Amino acid sequence: MKRYPLIACRVAIEKTQAQVAQDLQLSEVYVRKIEAGDKKPGRETIIKFARYYQKSVTELFPDLFAEE
Repeated sequence: MKRYPLIACRVAIEKTQAQVAQDLQLSEVYVRKIEAGDKKPGRETIIKFARYYQKSVTELFPDLFAEE
């Protein structure tokens, strides 16, 4: 399942996946897979994204933090 909130944040700041990857010191392939929902990022990576986009982890990764 694509992580649309994550993609929307990147598009809103007019950055490519490659630029975000470089800014966060991650590989472009890893960023692409995280956005596509193919990879579950670790805690540190989730926090990197949250700080980078200035959003909560629940906003960016609703699939990982869904309330039951």
